[in-house]
Amino acid sequence: MRKETGFYDIVVVGGTPAGIMAAISAGRKGCRVMLSEYHGHLGGMSASGLGKSDVENKDAIAGLFKEFTRRVLDYYVDQYGQDSENVKLCRGGYYYEPSVAELIFDQMISEEENITVLLNHQIEQAQLESSKVTGVVLRDRSSGVLTALKARIFIDATYEGDLFALAGAEYRLGREGQEEFNEEHAGRIFFDYNENVFLEGSTGEADARLQAYTYRLCLTDDPENSYVLKEPPSGYNRENYIKYFCDLKEGRLGPPKVFKEGHGYYPEHFDTMVRVFSFARIPNGKFDVNTNPRPLGFPFVGENYSYPRSGWREREKIFIRHRELALGLLYFVQNDPEVPEEHRKIAGKYHLPLDEFTDNRHFPWQFYVREARRLKGRYTLTENDVRVGNNENRTRIFYDSIISGEFPIDSFPVSKESSPDKKVLEGYIGMLEISPYQVPLRILIPEKIGGLIVPVAASTTHVAFSTIRMEPLWMGIGQAAGLAACIALKKQVEIADIPVCDLQKLLIDNHQVITYFDDIEIDDKAFKAVQFWGTKGFFDSYHAGTKEFLNAEDLTLWLKIFHDLCGTQDPDRVDEETDEISISLFSEIIYNIGKEYGLWNSDMPYESFFNQSDLRPSEWLYNSREHSLPVLRGEACLALYNTFFASKKKEYNQSDS
Repeated sequence: MRKETGFYDIVVVGGTPAGIMAAISAGRKGCRVMLSEYHGHLGGMSASGLGKSDVENKDAIAGLFKEFTRRVLDYYVDQYGQDSENVKLCRGGYYYEPSVAELIFDQMISEEENITVLLNHQIEQAQLESSKVTGVVLRDRSSGVLTALKARIFIDATYEGDLFALAGAEYRLGREGQEEFNEEHAGRIFFDYNENVFLEGSTGEADARLQAYTYRLCLTDDPENSYVLKEPPSGYNRENYIKYFCDLKEGRLGPPKVFKEGHGYYPEHFDTMVRVFSFARIPNGKFDVNTNPRPLGFPFVGENYSYPRSGWREREKIFIRHRELALGLLYFVQNDPEVPEEHRKIAGKYHLPLDEFTDNRHFPWQFYVREARRLKGRYTLTENDVRVGNNENRTRIFYDSIISGEFPIDSFPVSKESSPDKKVLEGYIGMLEISPYQVPLRILIPEKIGGLIVPVAASTTHVAFSTIRMEPLWMGIGQAAGLAACIALKKQVEIADIPVCDLQKLLIDNHQVITYFDDIEIDDKAFKAVQFWGTKGFFDSYHAGTKEFLNAEDLTLWLKIFHDLCGTQDPDRVDEETDEISISLFSEIIYNIGKEYGLWNSDMPYESFFNQSDLRPSEWLYNSREHSLPVLRGEACLALYNTFFASKKKEYNQSDS
């Protein structure tokens, strides 16, 4: 049976956090959106055990993700009171119970009248016309009924890249070799995560291996809320876990070299079998529990190799296998007689919560797909884009940046082979520090397939994906994808052809960080302007210096960039012998630019500009002062920002008329 359901502006396939934020950002701009999800719940990993937001630098990621965290915080304040322990444990909304994350996502979606949701639907087919996606066919997992959806634009927000694969877009799977993109940490690698050095056996060779998948458990130490595993779970085999005894004996279950608060480190667990897990405390007596990838006994590697290209029946078998391994490991450390009694006693404190995942036997429903297909897009983000290069002061600048990324490179093992010195499993790159970087829109756009944008399984190498694969960042990328789709619809162009500056202004107005600086606060009057010009080359470091005097050298560079962006000749000449640029001199430059772009009548006296123009100095100065005094860098950025978008607005008004 097949059901036709009409036409939408945008169809989002995948109710992941990125898919949710794509739908919300588009819905809020007036687009009619259909959001479909394979499971019976929205929220992906963030609502399925990953209760600790993977953010190292909270100033780097904002937008809808910050709205999500604010709502989480408000929930705990409303439920338990401002001074409660649960509010403290939610850490400003960055830590949360799975059920609370799902509740917040559901609330955000329900508030948008333009969004329709289909749960329990798996994608079966993509329909194309002239290499452009025009429709998808979904199957109801309960009834088997097929639903055909038509739309003007599609967003593939699946972890697996299922939609773009069905549409015939090219993609990568596995690891690139070092030589392909000249990436230091690419390919076959044994890497000492404590000393950040390569170990014997590293070759950098490419292969098709994937970093391991797991389930992210939610456990509780509240006896009144505990579902206790009283007997071995289905498929239990202790042989899967006995290598952990070597890890215990040889010290690989000890403390980290560097202790970081909130990273799941509990001294009570060090040098015990409980250290096979990493615990991060979240509200209401619960824990976000990851499976520690550092011991050599880690049993999940290789179990996922066939997953990305498998059909849904085969995937379900892989789900079951990983569920058995995860529950088996928990049962093992709690009950195996060879595990020291004191260790079993500690492990016995933690159980599945009765009030989580109540329709799935208290076990997470979302499989932790850390990496599957990766789109081949208009640009491929590499390790070299997310790390500061030699003789550089910041990571690569992208004119089409849509968000700032910041999380360390973090790849789970891809092989059960250990380094010759037994320090690490092959392919594990643990929390390799990088600097904040820009994410270009082009990695979301397929090379050849139109009508489609991809915020999750984006165009990166394996190494770069190991930093971009974090839910907070994906939420921001999803937000950008939704807004990009709206602009494409309004302009009636392909996503690859949208005015990038318009998207960036929308993102900035919606509190996205598209350029990271370490010296500017969000309440700085020039914050938006600095974000924008940070994608165009105004700054070659993480220092914006908004309250510093503007010098002639920088002004000359900025004016050249400004006019290049506008596609005009640079008529401005600045005496580079001038140490400081006065407010009056800079105002005259803005006045002349405004005349050039017809922002005001060419007969407007210069004096009137100071008092009547929307771009008058009082609009962009931090404070009122003598115009003979130096102009500040932030003020100049803001004046040029306002001028640029005033000219764009006039251009659009003329074209509309």
